[in-house]
Amino acid sequence: MPQHHHTGPNRRGQGFENSERLRELLTRLNDDGPDAWRTDAEAAALMQHAAQKYAALARKHGLDPWEAATAAFEAMRTAAVRRADDPWAVITRAVQITCIAENRANGLLCSVHQARRPRYSSFHDAERFSDRENPLTDYHPAFRADPFTDPFDGNEDDVHEEAFEDTGSTRVESAMEDTIALLCWHGWGPELARAAVECICARLAESVSRAGAYESLRRDRHTRALLDIPAPSWYRLLRIILGTPDLHLAGTNAARGVLLRLLIDESLRHLMDDADLGAAIKVAAPGVMRGRS
Repeated sequence: MPQHHHTGPNRRGQGFENSERLRELLTRLNDDGPDAWRTDAEAAALMQHAAQKYAALARKHGLDPWEAATAAFEAMRTAAVRRADDPWAVITRAVQITCIAENRANGLLCSVHQARRPRYSSFHDAERFSDRENPLTDYHPAFRADPFTDPFDGNEDDVHEEAFEDTGSTRVESAMEDTIALLCWHGWGPELARAAVECICARLAESVSRAGAYESLRRDRHTRALLDIPAPSWYRLLRIILGTPDLHLAGTNAARGVLLRLLIDESLRHLMDDADLGAAIKVAAPGVMRGRS
């Protein structure tokens, strides 16, 4: 009677590919503590084996084999792998998911943690404007502005455009310093006030309008994180300095913003005496906003 060789998950393969041997090794390493992974010769051989095993999968997603091995290492340390009927099947699936997320993160220019989230799956990879045959600015609606509905548009923006043509002009530097002084007068820390105002002015100098600068900064989470300003405080500060985009406030001081008011020759003393403006600046201070959250 012919003998049948079992090829089930617990008996297939030799060496590390044997599921039971792998389970025993992972259990021993777990019992020996985290230092065992650094000092155990068998653990080092296992990771070398994982790098070779998943090299093709890593290359398929544009990654280094050791990046796949790192994902395998993270999976091997979990209790789910040690308890699985087929540990390698669980590890392979974990490596596959991580490779896909790494590849998407590289394309989206975001963290792997974000790339794993379903809500980002519909986005396309980041690309340069120059990569397209027809420039994106020629047809994408996000780069169009309607002068009849944009409260930022109008003659007042001409002052900004003229003033910021030369970012080193005395006029602009004076307005920046006065804005910083105004924030400090109403409770902002000097270093944070200077960093925030200089960041906003730099973006304004690069933009074609206050509307463009406002929207760019409003969406720029990286800059806000670097400044360590909570979101509510950041949004309030943008409205204070660049002006609010609310249509019903068009033409008012709130829509003009502090920078424009200073550039059209309102004095710092006059702005300091503006009670509504002072209250808004105090409420926007990061310490106040954190206290409310």
